[in-house]
Amino acid sequence: MIFSSDNWSGAHPAISASLARHAEGMAAAYGTSTLDAEVARRFDALFEREVAVFYVGTGTAANSLALSAFNRPGGVVLCHGEAHIMVDECGAPEFFAHGSRFAPVAGPGGMMEPAALRRALAGFDPAFVHGGRPVAVSISQSAESGALYAPATVQEIASIAHEHGLAVHMDGARFANAVAALGISPAEASWKAGVDVLSFGGTKNGCWCAEAIVFFDREKAADFAFNHKRAGQLFSKSRFVSAQFDAYLADGLWLSLAGHANAMADALRTGIAAATNARAAWPTAANEVFAVLKRSAAERARAQGALFYDWHVGGDTPVGEDEVLVRLVASWSTTQEEVDSFIQLVG
Repeated sequence: MIFSSDNWSGAHPAISASLARHAEGMAAAYGTSTLDAEVARRFDALFEREVAVFYVGTGTAANSLALSAFNRPGGVVLCHGEAHIMVDECGAPEFFAHGSRFAPVAGPGGMMEPAALRRALAGFDPAFVHGGRPVAVSISQSAESGALYAPATVQEIASIAHEHGLAVHMDGARFANAVAALGISPAEASWKAGVDVLSFGGTKNGCWCAEAIVFFDREKAADFAFNHKRAGQLFSKSRFVSAQFDAYLADGLWLSLAGHANAMADALRTGIAAATNARAAWPTAANEVFAVLKRSAAERARAQGALFYDWHVGGDTPVGEDEVLVRLVASWSTTQEEVDSFIQLVG
C-alpha cells in the first residue's frame, strides 16, 4: 500500500528490456546515435510536428532549463503560488536562468486563473526598470493540487501570455496522466493550446530516469544547446535515455501506464467517498488524491504498512483537530488489491 509518490514506483519491464537490449555494443555519443535519431522522429510523430527535444535527468532540470531559454535581464516568470517550480525546486529555476524571479498568480484549487494573470501582468510597467519584466508564464499539467486545466483554459492563458510577448511553459511531470484523463491528443494538450515548451516527464510513469524538454518551435531552441551543455545535462550516453523513451512511446505504452494509474486513483476516490472515516479534501483528476482522514484511521493504516504523505492544509478545506490532510498518489504499478486494503483500513 504505497501511495507516497509515483516517484517510488519501479521501471516497467518493457523499458528495462529496452535498456538491456540497447546496452550492448557501441553507439555514437551525445545524442548522435541512430537510436537517438529514431526517438527524435517518434517525438515528432507524437506531437504531429517537428519538435526539438533535449534530454535531462530530472524534472527540476527540465523546468529550470526550459525557463532559462526565455530569460532576459530583470526577467520574471509568472506561475501559481503553489506551483512546483515555486515551492519545491530549491530555487533551481532562478539559478539556471541566472537571476530570474517568480511572481505568483492567484487561482482557486491550485490553478492559475486567466483573469488573475491578466491583472498580474497589468501591474508591470515596461518603463519601470525597478519592477523587472515578465518573460514567461508557467503552468503545471496536472497541477500540484491534482486538478487538470481544461484545454480551453490553457488556450486562454496562452493567449494572454502571447499578447504580452511571453513564452508559455508547461510542467508536464505528469503530462501522460493529464493526456490520458483528458482524452485528447498530446498535440491538443500542448502546442495546439498555445504551449511553447513542455517539460515531458517519464520517470514518474514507468521509466528509470527519463525526462525531456520539448520545444514546439525549433527556432526558439536555436541557442538552447549551450544552456543544456553548460548545465551538465548533455549526456554522453544519451542512447540510454532514448532506449527508455523508445519503449515508453511504443504502442501507446506511456498512455496505458498513465491510464492505469488514473484508474487506481479513481478507485481511491470512490472508496474514500463511501468511507465514514475519510472524505475528499477537494476534487481531483489524474492520479493524485487529497483526502481528509480521521487521525486514528490514518494511524491504523500506517500501522498496517500504508505509506502516504501528510499534506499542508490549503484552500478552504476544513481539517479538524482529530483529522489529518494527506496526499495519495497512484502509479502505473499500483494494484486494485492495494487500493481495497487501504480503503478497508480507513473506512
